Amino acid sequence: MALLLRLILFIVIIYIFYKVFRYLTDPKRKLDEAFEKGQYYFYDDVKNVRKNFFISYKGALFEGEKYLGTTDDAFEVVSIFVWVHDPATLHGFTKADFKFLEKEILMNYPKAKINWKNPIEKLMKEEGESEV
Repeated sequence: MALLLRLILFIVIIYIFYKVFRYLTDPKRKLDEAFEKGQYYFYDDVKNVRKNFFISYKGALFEGEKYLGTTDDAFEVVSIFVWVHDPATLHGFTKADFKFLEKEILMNYPKAKINWKNPIEKLMKEEGESEV
């Protein structure tokens, strides 16, 4: 009987350590924490094209929708639409911030064309028009 109790206690302890480890390494929890602290964090399942990615940056939460297409030699993500969850959190953002986010996205999806949704789209188009 004592041996059975020790075995059950050992299994419970292992299970608790497993759950704590899973909690600490959960990427969704890390995204939420980075968002609350206003830090940068890129949360994505690169292997699953159907799942959107999320970026926490300077207190704003961005979401990106990936679209699969063909390139010269493979099927890859060729188009990405990115938007912010709350446009009010964009206060103080500059074009350089959005260029940084584009660079970070392109590190994972180098063949993709990034399209921003309003109001970011308007800011980025004004930049393109001034360069012409």
